[in-house]
Amino acid sequence: MIKIQAEANVPTEHGSFRMIAFSENENDWMPHMAIIAENTDFSKPVNVRFHSECITGEVFHSKKCECGQQLDAAMKYIHENGGIIIYLRQEGRNIGIINKLKAYSLQEKGFDTVEANLQLGLPADDRNFGVAIEILNLLNVKNINLLTNNPEKVKYVTESNIHLNSRIPLQIPANDISKGYLKTKKDYFGHLLDDNDN
Repeated sequence: MIKIQAEANVPTEHGSFRMIAFSENENDWMPHMAIIAENTDFSKPVNVRFHSECITGEVFHSKKCECGQQLDAAMKYIHENGGIIIYLRQEGRNIGIINKLKAYSLQEKGFDTVEANLQLGLPADDRNFGVAIEILNLLNVKNINLLTNNPEKVKYVTESNIHLNSRIPLQIPANDISKGYLKTKKDYFGHLLDDNDN
């Protein structure tokens, strides 16, 4: 079972947040995180984003995906409206950065993001959002508005003890490089994206 290992207030360019690290082991260097806006009202439905780690998009601003922009948009939204980002250490749909770079190499040869994973003998998406539900329970959050385009995240919530009050889209317009990636997300995974965004 995971538990709170550490927490502190962290000022950012989007505002100040309470950051809480969750893991089974206090020596875990890659704990999951809850990023909580100061003005969050836990007596009302809480705005929540499940966000999986993407070092290429968030740190190095890769144009191949919209992950970094989604994280920025989510932080801005919850700073303004209250809420929680649950930051999950599931790099590359949980295949890790090494395999992610191998998949990128295959994409350079014409494979799409799903085909590349499958060529490596890996799942198209190996993420598990059950830990996000566990974190919400530890924070005693029972009623949420979920910021997502991903029906799989919606399913995890609706099949849990957490009540889904509403879904809030979090769409980032495609660029020339990411449009194929977003199209695959829509066509293969069923992400709820507008046609002009992929």
